[in-house]
Amino acid sequence: MKYLGQRSYSSVLETVKSLKEKYGSAWNAITSESAARMIAQNRFKTGLDIARYTAEIMRKDMAEYDADTSKYTQSLGCWHGFVAQQKMIAVKKHHKTTSKKYLYLSGWMVAALRSEFGPLPDQSMHEKTAVPALIKEIYDFLRQADAIELNDLFRRLESGEDVQSQIDNFETHIVPIIADIDAGFGNEEATYLLSKKMIQAGACAIQIENQVSDAKQCGHQDGKVTVPHEDFIAKLNAIRYAFLELGVNDGIIVARTDSEGAGLTQKLPVSKKPGDLASQYLAFVEAEEISVEDASEDDVLLKRKGKLVRPVRLTNGLYKFKEGSNIDRVVLDCITSLQNGADLLWIETATPHVGQISHMVNRVKEVVPNAKLVYNNSPSFNWTLNFRNQVYEEMISEGENMTAYDRNNLMDAQYDDSELCYRADVKIRTFQSDGARDAGIFHHLITLPTYHTTALHMNDLTKGYFGKEGMLAYVKGVQRQEIRKGVSCVKHQRMAGSNLGDDHKTFFAGDNALKAGGVKNTSNQFEQGVQGPQSVIKKISVAV
Repeated sequence: MKYLGQRSYSSVLETVKSLKEKYGSAWNAITSESAARMIAQNRFKTGLDIARYTAEIMRKDMAEYDADTSKYTQSLGCWHGFVAQQKMIAVKKHHKTTSKKYLYLSGWMVAALRSEFGPLPDQSMHEKTAVPALIKEIYDFLRQADAIELNDLFRRLESGEDVQSQIDNFETHIVPIIADIDAGFGNEEATYLLSKKMIQAGACAIQIENQVSDAKQCGHQDGKVTVPHEDFIAKLNAIRYAFLELGVNDGIIVARTDSEGAGLTQKLPVSKKPGDLASQYLAFVEAEEISVEDASEDDVLLKRKGKLVRPVRLTNGLYKFKEGSNIDRVVLDCITSLQNGADLLWIETATPHVGQISHMVNRVKEVVPNAKLVYNNSPSFNWTLNFRNQVYEEMISEGENMTAYDRNNLMDAQYDDSELCYRADVKIRTFQSDGARDAGIFHHLITLPTYHTTALHMNDLTKGYFGKEGMLAYVKGVQRQEIRKGVSCVKHQRMAGSNLGDDHKTFFAGDNALKAGGVKNTSNQFEQGVQGPQSVIKKISVAV
């Protein structure tokens, strides 16, 4: 059964009229058109509505990617609901559709920006409740964006404009969110409980990594410790059970492996027969041949190919993997996850190199042909230097004379207009399409872009505002740009819901409503400027 908000405005209008007839004169103050309008402006009543809706979108996009790898998807990490809202408003404005544009919730940014402990490193030390709270916050802001835009359309309709088709064909700002649950915040029961909270808040896709939960490290730092496959599979099962319990039958599980950069394990699993998963995992553990006589008291020993071996154990009790085993471990991790309920893979890599990624993914595809990757286009990579180094190697192999370049200083601005740097920037620009075509990357995301953009813009504004530019730094660098580029939040009162609230108060109180949008509201100065007409821009520019 569809919720009222999932039906057309005209259908909802008839339902409200029927309800008014049913309840008689006590409902006389309720205007059918106003109620239907409010229902239309709030299509999604719960987070579960959102999770079910967005899961269907992701499943459809995955099928389309399988048929055509040019149809990959993208997202940006957002650490606040307002950031996510402005991103999706900009997506609709610039790209005319939200199709294949998702949101990403980064555990790194939750730790760094949303914990009550204050800024924390990416080590699962933040409150687990902060993750579902941010998911809910993001969708609250996106639902508000729907309400604000539709409210504007209804206002225009009431003033005589022909915008009925825009209302009938309105595209919601609600899009899928891939949400980071880190390593599951505890055992599989803890993972299940947190997954439920995340799904209830609206998450249709949950990303989980195979690190030890209480020793979790950022994927781009050292000291990572992985768990045996059996432990990870239990958590994959916990997430699937959570999706099924809540009726999100199409929920997506993204299984991340950190084995490429991890050299340690905390546990030695128990093998029950030769060649089983535990046996394959144990085969990667570094060990030295030893006799019983040479073993120390309380040593841990294994039997390999008829010989006794002692696993190399650090003083903290962790075991070392064999050098050079990381890629083989990544491949086994990925195949095992896909064969045990995961829908998408995430391989955390040391550099953004399409050839290296495709090498691993193609090995996985030999066993699971439709394997697909979510890839972290991470700000932890020095993209400029990585790709300049890649092109340097290519040019050397092509026989180019490279004496004009200092290999140890390729970041230098003196090279920015060189052939090497031009070719490197082309590779960066096409990285996502190349990766989608050659490396099975279904979804490209940047984990921390809005963390960095906030820091960059505050740096630039602070430099000018507290310097000689004074107020001009804000006007020229921010407000004038908002006006000329049509950034919706230049009218920040409207963006915070002032116009929407005025209309609601009119519905509730009629002529007695005390409204904010009168002639003395200074936001009227931007009434036309945000739309971008040249005459208005010139007028405002002169005034400034």
